[in-house]
Amino acid sequence: MFEAKNFGIEVEFTGITRQVAAEAVAQIVRGTVRGGYNYEVVAPDGRVWKLVYDSSITARRKGPSGRRITAGDDYKVELVSPILSYQQDIDTVQALVRKLRKEGGFVTDTAGIHVHLDGAPHTPRTIRNFVNIIASKNDLLYKALQIKAERMTYCKKMDEYLVKRMNTVKPTTFEQIAEIWYARYNENRDQHYHRSRYHFLNLHSFFQGTHTVELRGFNSELHAGKVRSYIVLALALNHQALSQRNASCRKVQEENEKFAMRTYLNRIGFIGDEFKSCREHLCAHLDGCGAWRFGEVNGRSVRTIRTEDDENA
Repeated sequence: MFEAKNFGIEVEFTGITRQVAAEAVAQIVRGTVRGGYNYEVVAPDGRVWKLVYDSSITARRKGPSGRRITAGDDYKVELVSPILSYQQDIDTVQALVRKLRKEGGFVTDTAGIHVHLDGAPHTPRTIRNFVNIIASKNDLLYKALQIKAERMTYCKKMDEYLVKRMNTVKPTTFEQIAEIWYARYNENRDQHYHRSRYHFLNLHSFFQGTHTVELRGFNSELHAGKVRSYIVLALALNHQALSQRNASCRKVQEENEKFAMRTYLNRIGFIGDEFKSCREHLCAHLDGCGAWRFGEVNGRSVRTIRTEDDENA
């Protein structure tokens, strides 16, 4: 399904300490724990899973009555994966999520999930495609993913100025794209925590350090099915950007959100029973009818009924 299947994932959560989380990860990947503030779990294949502190996470734990109460900084946990392959590692990711939840982990409104995608296959044209794809689906994605207000500071919608400049200039080099990306910021672009990174689509990571395209538009979850659906969506969006000759930034009229999302997901590869649960998770919060573009009454398309009424008038 995907032209580029490698990814990395960062999952923010609380409820347990980084040490407890590291021990839980070690059980699933059969790895060795090392560290003392931040932790690493070294798997038998040499890959390293990290459990690190993140200041943006609201630390909580369950008190004696089961009520969630304020906790210390050791309860601010971010799981950072090594480079993963969808076919080989998605089951492990889901097992880790289930294990962390079983150990007492949970998420808060400020926690997020970030998916990193391999930047190596990208060209200036495919990066512009990616910008346009996200811009055209901004509203639909934000509603489908229920991006919380508490996270909007760290997950802004696509900058309209950037989108307009990208499609006016039509950059043919990565440096031209970088100039557009950083144009409205005064700070040094070499800073790791550069303000430009806090968007649904983050290209700062592409230009600095990891050379990945990062998607930040996911509320954190310790629900294995939802986490899988986020990973599949990120990979499918990346595949669309890489494989499509051109992508438009134009927002189409979406009078039926659920139908629009279902047909879009089918178009980018969410076909068949393998991705049925992913489609359900990604359409669950949208309004409308998934089966009929104009809705249905007693199993019949509203458009059909309206046409028959017009003919009989």
